[in-house]
Amino acid sequence: MNLHPANAEWTEFEFSAENLEKAKGYVARYPEGRQQSAVMPLLDLAQRQCGGWLPNVAVEYVASFLGMPKIRVLEVATFYSMYNQAPVGKNFVQLCRTTPCWLRGSNALRDTCLRETGCELGGTSADGLFTVVEVECLGACCNAPMVQINDDFYEDLTPESFANVLQALKRGEQPKTGSQAGRVGSEPVGGLTSLTQLEGAD
Repeated sequence: MNLHPANAEWTEFEFSAENLEKAKGYVARYPEGRQQSAVMPLLDLAQRQCGGWLPNVAVEYVASFLGMPKIRVLEVATFYSMYNQAPVGKNFVQLCRTTPCWLRGSNALRDTCLRETGCELGGTSADGLFTVVEVECLGACCNAPMVQINDDFYEDLTPESFANVLQALKRGEQPKTGSQAGRVGSEPVGGLTSLTQLEGAD
């Protein structure tokens, strides 16, 4: 079964020595007879080893590793959006488009992203640096609008600050993650209005 032509480039897969030890550790977390519950972390581990996506041979390897029918592992890999069925760029950009982000300007972020990366939605840039997709809620609604790039969240974005993040990635730098407006956690945009000092403090 070929999910994508790029699968033809992968004829075999096995965990690296380091990832094999990690995989054994994940499996050991589950009681006897329940080791197949490790399927999701093992798929994630395989995806990371494959550069951000899951070729067929990696899915088949995980199935064999856990003693599961291949179709059951494929069902997991194709159900959850965190697993990619085709190659992605070095920086996998997920633009949140759910209501809080939309109300605070996610459409402008999308336009900025497509311009800065040279991508179309769902596409990968010619230089392989970026893949851009739109997704549903990423769980940082208080700090909207936000995006996820690989494992990192970038929050309180404006078109200008988002452009700066993308330009830093182009230069091979690691931009500051979290709020791009300097907020701590989900404190109010205008600053703290209550509980501004510790109990008993002068």
